[in-house]
Amino acid sequence: MAHLLVIESWVGSMGRLLPRALGEGGHRFTFLTRDLHHYLRAAPADGPHPLLAAANVLTADTNDPATLLPYVERLHGVLGFDGVVSSCDYYLPLVARVAERLGLPGPAPDAVTAACRKDLTRRALAGAGVPGPAYALCADREQASAAARALGYPLVVKPVDLCAGMFVRAVHEAGELDSALRALEAFPVNARGQRRAPVILLEELLTGPEVSVETVSADGAVHVVGITDKSVGGAPAFIETGHMFPAALDPAAAAAAADTAVAALAALGLDQVVAHTEIKLTPAGPRVVEVNPRPAGNRITELVRRVTGVDLAAACVDVALGRRPDLAVHPTGVSSAAIAFLVPGEGQDGVLEGFDGEPAVRREPAVVELTLAGPGRDVRPATSNNEYLGHVMTTDTAGAGARREAERLLAALAPRYAVDGPPGVPGVPAVPALPDAPAGTAAVPA
Repeated sequence: MAHLLVIESWVGSMGRLLPRALGEGGHRFTFLTRDLHHYLRAAPADGPHPLLAAANVLTADTNDPATLLPYVERLHGVLGFDGVVSSCDYYLPLVARVAERLGLPGPAPDAVTAACRKDLTRRALAGAGVPGPAYALCADREQASAAARALGYPLVVKPVDLCAGMFVRAVHEAGELDSALRALEAFPVNARGQRRAPVILLEELLTGPEVSVETVSADGAVHVVGITDKSVGGAPAFIETGHMFPAALDPAAAAAAADTAVAALAALGLDQVVAHTEIKLTPAGPRVVEVNPRPAGNRITELVRRVTGVDLAAACVDVALGRRPDLAVHPTGVSSAAIAFLVPGEGQDGVLEGFDGEPAVRREPAVVELTLAGPGRDVRPATSNNEYLGHVMTTDTAGAGARREAERLLAALAPRYAVDGPPGVPGVPAVPALPDAPAGTAAVPA
């Protein structure tokens, strides 16, 4: 039985899958966080958050590497860790540094930092000739305005160090650019109390379908587990509205996407990681959107597991322990699996009371997961992947019909809003949204 150190986590999907993978692998773990209440607030209705079932739950300032690294070194001397992991993007570079400090398996810290910072990713990929959008890095609004004129509209504005599509916007003229930049400037600190890098990334607006390539890298070899498709809505934002695994691609397009993702990992120097690389299949060929050095969120890991039997959360644990994960495809009887997210749109404001159509959808045999936000949720139109109201997951045993079923069933659900406040609880404020949960969890609006 191995003992792993888990440093922070998303509170939603991967925050539950990672403890499950640790338990099913027969491992125990110590959980380290700077804010225990963050996880207490995110507890499911049926008990405490799974991360709090750790053998040890400790608090320390995980935002201060200078004090945390020697502290963890002392902990290691007492508790004896065999690996270190996190599912939260904001702490992946720290985890790599901890692994290096303790002499444990892990990716190179500089490589993880470059993958987690979109400006550094763009430079690394461009330097290695890996195809991506035309881009510019800007220090302020004046530079951004000049760069936008040089690149030409339409463009995409991106923060370099946020997740879940936060503040990523398409802009088509100077006024939209200025509005997007002002909104970004008003968010100087992320949800985990870390000050953001004041770098503005402008990118060419790519066209074409988007997919993600799920990979596991170990000992210098990259294994492509499969390719997931993605639907996006919410313009001018880029909100992921659904996924299906495997993506319905012809072999040539799938091979080109996989090769591009592998090239991106090599350009960044990433090894000993489970990665989720987003690719746009443009008319000119695949272009890298971003590289995430951790398992996919949005329940994509569950889609993969239901089709192939490969558990990417378990693979993440194995890689952190320096072990070769089991990536063999096992028959599951499922040909495709899909998820569709309930995204509040324009005009959907208020306190959630419930969902019309829920009982009928729950009875549908194709449904394998139906997760919906509870009454009392304060709802506003979505601007990122953080504001989902729920999801439907379906499977198809005969072909690539899972997405069609998921979207059909999602359309049968209609949010219902209370007129005067939370239903049945007069005077009690609405349940606040948690701003950094990973996309795909219904109780949060990561």
